[in-house]
Amino acid sequence: MCFAFCERLLDVMSSSCDTAMLLEKYQVTTKDIPYGETSRQFRRTVYTHDDWVKHRSPNRFIKNLSTIVSSGVYKNVGREVASTTSIATFVVLWNMLTVGYDDLNQIHHLPLINSYYVPGLTLPLQPFTLASGSLGLLLVFRTNTAYQRWDEARKNWGMNINHTRDLVRMGNTFYDRTGVSDETRKEDLQRLSVCTWSFVRCMKRHLSPEWEDEAAFRLEMFERLPESQANAVINAAHRPNRALFDLSMAIENLPMHFMRKNEMHKALTIFEDNLGSSERLLTSPVPLIYNRHTLRFLSIWLLLMPFSLYKPFDSTWNHIGMIPATAMISLFLFGIEELATQMEEPFTILPMQAFCDKIGHSEVYFENLGSSPGVVDGSNAFVEQQPEIVRVP
Repeated sequence: MCFAFCERLLDVMSSSCDTAMLLEKYQVTTKDIPYGETSRQFRRTVYTHDDWVKHRSPNRFIKNLSTIVSSGVYKNVGREVASTTSIATFVVLWNMLTVGYDDLNQIHHLPLINSYYVPGLTLPLQPFTLASGSLGLLLVFRTNTAYQRWDEARKNWGMNINHTRDLVRMGNTFYDRTGVSDETRKEDLQRLSVCTWSFVRCMKRHLSPEWEDEAAFRLEMFERLPESQANAVINAAHRPNRALFDLSMAIENLPMHFMRKNEMHKALTIFEDNLGSSERLLTSPVPLIYNRHTLRFLSIWLLLMPFSLYKPFDSTWNHIGMIPATAMISLFLFGIEELATQMEEPFTILPMQAFCDKIGHSEVYFENLGSSPGVVDGSNAFVEQQPEIVRVP
């Protein structure tokens, strides 16, 4: 027995060392990941009533305007906005040399380069006006499709949460306690709970990048599962399927009628469907030809736009108003495309760890769900409580 305990201790220490090495490895890896990827973890919001009150606050306009500089979405499009703003600045300076300029006293001066072969840089505004409707339709479709993908992923996880509760409820209700001790019942339901959590945690890891979640996943597996089961899950070719197999076996080992087991297995089929739907979202983006065409259309439209804004801003000093106008229009239009790109892969902005933690606390439900008055555990009967008869002498 002493030898077995020492062997177990060495295995746990070995697993801990492997996990520590993984943590160190991924900490080094994350240094090379751009801010746009690492900032996605800050978008995994789970709202409470207090959060909704803040969300409806009348100060939300001022607050959101004040955080433009620190916005992760706008930081991601900073280079594109800088490019269009630089072109606008170049157009202003070039036309000052070739068309003419006003000094600080509003006195107009002739161009420094007055040559037929060196014209000013301008374009008519009408082509951009005609093309803006088509560009708007492309961006609307892009953002709507990305949101639908996010919504489907969120619904998949919502169904996971709902059906884990179903398993907990049915496990407590259908369990046949005939000839079974309370300790055995608790162990069986605890195993069902842990295997349920194991599946959703494996699904979360399956849908998350390795550098972000692998080390934490291994650590949680060894903390909550028996070592042999944890190793089997971690080393499996498809971890969620292995976890789903363990959950199936946990249900099969429960003492209850086979028809009731079939009802519980229906929830597992829904788990499999949710997993397949999520894998489809992860592996199949919006058709790349659409994304690329939209991005090319938007980029060329915005890069050429400064040339068409020169004449409309002739009322400003040396047409300089076109520079901030170009920057703001570029920021918001590139921002729309960036929003769609961020939502297109929904799993790394969904609070999946919070969902897993919520499901992981389902053993609390086992503690709180007892036998209701009048219900006979493990049978089809519902016993009505008879009123106590008081005999008056």
